[in-house]
Amino acid sequence: MVLSLALLLPTLARAAQRFPQTTLDPQSDYAGLIQRLLVDLVFWVVLILVVVEGVLIVTVLRFRARPGAPQPKAVHGNTALEIAWTIAPALILAAIAVPTVSTIFRTQSPAPAGALAVRVVAHQWWWEFRYPRLGVVTANELHVPVGRPVELTLESADVIHSFWVPAIGGKRDVVPAHLNRLWFTPRTTGTFPGQCAEMCGISHANMRMTLVVEPPTDFEHWVTLQRSPPAEPAADSAAVRGREMFENVGCAACHTVRGVSAGVLGPDLTHLASRSSIAGAVYPNTPEMLGKWIEDPPARKPGTQMPKLGLQPGQITDLVAYLRSLR
Repeated sequence: MVLSLALLLPTLARAAQRFPQTTLDPQSDYAGLIQRLLVDLVFWVVLILVVVEGVLIVTVLRFRARPGAPQPKAVHGNTALEIAWTIAPALILAAIAVPTVSTIFRTQSPAPAGALAVRVVAHQWWWEFRYPRLGVVTANELHVPVGRPVELTLESADVIHSFWVPAIGGKRDVVPAHLNRLWFTPRTTGTFPGQCAEMCGISHANMRMTLVVEPPTDFEHWVTLQRSPPAEPAADSAAVRGREMFENVGCAACHTVRGVSAGVLGPDLTHLASRSSIAGAVYPNTPEMLGKWIEDPPARKPGTQMPKLGLQPGQITDLVAYLRSLR
């Protein structure tokens, strides 16, 4: 039975791949360590279950009451048995404790030299990612190169949050006035969803993020793009009118666009058009959804601090044209 369950684990792992936020399909060294520990613990738990239930079934069948059978002899202890059931659990606990403690030390150790440093700031309800050594600031999309260690320094701008991308490893609390750290090395390229895992307000479920793991050359290209200033909109275009709207209707007070505004309350929008999602990774970054978001943010994301500005359809069209030009 133990062998059958062990053979079933790869099948369960393949089935889990259909669910994007599964922890059973590890994509980093950190997640791999956790998965290995989980498999080891499952083995011991199943082994104990089989042994205990097997002994129980044999005992019930062998010593069940039979017609005409004499009364069973009273037994007042068995020293060998008592020693055995004391030593056996101790050995099992040791077999569990050693890999558990080892995994804890390995996942809590300092990041290796040369790790990519990223400062993660949690806000209600979006994620800010700062690359201090690269001079890059973005929101809700964490870009990292495959095969290189990544060190996250986690902090909160308001309440307690929890950083969780299931594919790379366990959750890590993000606490006000306190720094937490997490490091991992991504093993495969791809796009992996994550979210806040600590109840943090009315839009807790809408506080999502995306981890983008890409080849080193693609990552360097992304960094170059993020460092560059936003492109100037074409003269006499809707984007020019949209930039005027951005500066005059209140957007500039909360958002940063390099060379245009320096607001710090909302996400940095300098290269908004290069992102795949908006509103804390809740909606796809398309012209249609961007327009609907600008039209009435509280209706799209309860509790958002972005107000409804009461813009007319033409104004929204111009503002969307400007934001879509920010590549």
